[in-house]
Amino acid sequence: MGVTGKRTAILISGRGSNMRALVEAARAADFPAEIVLVISNRPAAAGLEFARAAGIATLVIDHKVYADRAAFDRALDAGLRQARVDLVCLAGFMRLLTPWFVERWLDRVINIHPSLLPAFPGLDTHRRALEAGVKLAGCTVHYLRAGTDDGPIIAQAAVPVLPGDTENTLAARILAAEHKLYPLALRLAASGATARPGAGALFNPAP
Repeated sequence: MGVTGKRTAILISGRGSNMRALVEAARAADFPAEIVLVISNRPAAAGLEFARAAGIATLVIDHKVYADRAAFDRALDAGLRQARVDLVCLAGFMRLLTPWFVERWLDRVINIHPSLLPAFPGLDTHRRALEAGVKLAGCTVHYLRAGTDDGPIIAQAAVPVLPGDTENTLAARILAAEHKLYPLALRLAASGATARPGAGALFNPAP
């Protein structure tokens, strides 16, 4: 991983398949981000073992031991600052972050969502896309804001919705696109190649 890039943390709650894609991409000598920390709110998250095997520092901040979201977010903020993190990638992180945290890390947290935002924010995106009869689905990487799946878009990838698709087949096709899109979006964010957050989105077609 490039040692001169933006110091980047990845937040996970489970297996961290997008985390793996980011870690692999960051091994390139010219990648503008260095993955320095993986944080999970679940001690048993499978992605932690992958991160440790890759030589990346890990931190568990178990949300169950905190009284509320505000206390958890303060602990998360402290862990990130102690590691001197520049950028944060949410990769299957199953926690809603408070407006306090979002504002404190404004334009330094990016998130991936399995739809072509602003369509289908929130949960059950694949079921809702199929029920709506859309011909294209996909995924979006955006700067985090306090609203649900809201914020300036960095990049998007579109995939076709095929006849006979189920939630599972569509989800698998979108996940494969996520693994290509997220490293691209992190490269753009870390290198400063994105439009200034809030001044308009930068759209990229599917890699």
